[in-house]
Amino acid sequence: QVQLVESGGGLVQAGGSLRLSCAASGRTFSSYAMGWFRQAPGKEREFVAAINFSGGITYYADSVKGRFAIARDNVKNTVYLQMNSLKPEDTAVYYCAAARSYYQARGNGDMDYWGKGTLVTVSS
Repeated sequence: QVQLVESGGGLVQAGGSLRLSCAASGRTFSSYAMGWFRQAPGKEREFVAAINFSGGITYYADSVKGRFAIARDNVKNTVYLQMNSLKPEDTAVYYCAAARSYYQARGNGDMDYWGKGTLVTVSS
């Protein structure tokens, strides 16, 4: 069982930055690939970014490529999402999730564990 708790959301002006964190419980964090997803009001949840077990390989949705960066610290059992050049369309609840395969973490199929999310609001 893995429990995930996101933090770092809030209100920011367009063009600003935020860093989200996701703390994982348990001693098997490095056994999971991690992903960030988001759900905007009235829209379906969508993939944002993924990172493999060691942190050496990352993958991004086209909409955030070049602006967002995912990273992980397997000692601190934490995955991060650095968000720069934020736009109003980035407004959403952001979720981190864990998967047993990097393929899953890239938004292909169900993730194994989900956090409860953190709200990011970008004002224009």
